[in-house]
Amino acid sequence: MKPAVITPTRVVIALCLVAPFVAMLWVGSYAKTDPALMGIPFFYWYQLLWVPISAVLTMIAYQLWRRDQRARRGGGAAE
Repeated sequence: MKPAVITPTRVVIALCLVAPFVAMLWVGSYAKTDPALMGIPFFYWYQLLWVPISAVLTMIAYQLWRRDQRARRGGGAAE
């Protein structure tokens, strides 16, 4: 097994996976009521907005990981 190598692609993968955690754990950045969106306080809609954002970032990370693994194997046949 080859040792793990830090590449720009893997850094982007890590950032995609860590961003939602940082956004949700940094409560001070969104612990407020304004601006409200259709009567929903910022605190709630900000958190709900991160659900689809997290899904998209996870999908991007997965696609990048697959591409990285294919490249490490020598660009083998499509799966």
